[in-house]
Amino acid sequence: MSGTPSGKPALSGIKVVDLTQFEAGTSITETLAWLGADVVKIENPKGGEQGRSASSERKDADSYYFMLLNANKRSVTLNLKDPRGKEMLRNLIKKADVFAENFAPGVIEKLGFSYEEVSELNPRIVYATVKGFGKGSPYESNLAFDMIAQAAGGVMSITGEPTAAPIKPGVTLGDTGTGLHAAIGVLAALFQRTVTGRGQKIEVAMQDAMVNYCRIAYSRQLLTDKACERNGNSVVLGNAPCEVFKCKPEGPNDYVFIYTSRATNAHWERLCEVIGREDLKADPRLATPPPARQPCG
Repeated sequence: MSGTPSGKPALSGIKVVDLTQFEAGTSITETLAWLGADVVKIENPKGGEQGRSASSERKDADSYYFMLLNANKRSVTLNLKDPRGKEMLRNLIKKADVFAENFAPGVIEKLGFSYEEVSELNPRIVYATVKGFGKGSPYESNLAFDMIAQAAGGVMSITGEPTAAPIKPGVTLGDTGTGLHAAIGVLAALFQRTVTGRGQKIEVAMQDAMVNYCRIAYSRQLLTDKACERNGNSVVLGNAPCEVFKCKPEGPNDYVFIYTSRATNAHWERLCEVIGREDLKADPRLATPPPARQPCG
């Protein structure tokens, strides 16, 4: 992201106290760091944040997983079970603009850094928190990682072939996708603070973020009056053939992906012209969108 005319990045001067771990929370603070915020990561003196050794067999170096999620940050260690460590964190909070955490439900409150306690120290602070499930959910107290969020939020139910098992997409939508949702909320809260002078709490549930990513599937449900089915490589609302087709020289990644508009058959008709098969335009199997259910009333 290019800087402003002054040469400073967009979030220059914004101070972030980062108590996040693994991926969903760290994606919030890394996004803020990319935009120029000064992010100070608070880590456990015994081994540091758990992500440092995740997905790695080396004991003498940080994992690539950790480095990719914590670029552009500074780290300090504080023992938050010790009164002196808690007091040092309180002093950082008083000077900060953003506080972020994604501990298991109830942990941050037991440490004495709930939103109410943090905002009392600094009413201007924006408090970002990520949990697996939302307040009031029967699973509110449960833990969640990426694959759990994708399963519980509906992403896996619409991914894969119709007759095969649900599939988790290769990208970590549950973790990074939720963190980006929360980062948007933080940016909005920082902007609103310029008017109100006060911070606020931004809380995003991983399951809820996944439901948002599935929202286009709801239109399929409205068309058919049935839950959106898995449809392989085809788009949820495809109006014409939409698939991955092998082509020469038939290597592992030699393919053509024919992707057509959801709104009309215009893309499909233009493709027919390009390949010299205009006769397919009138093919009754391909000429019109799938039938919609009749509206109520």
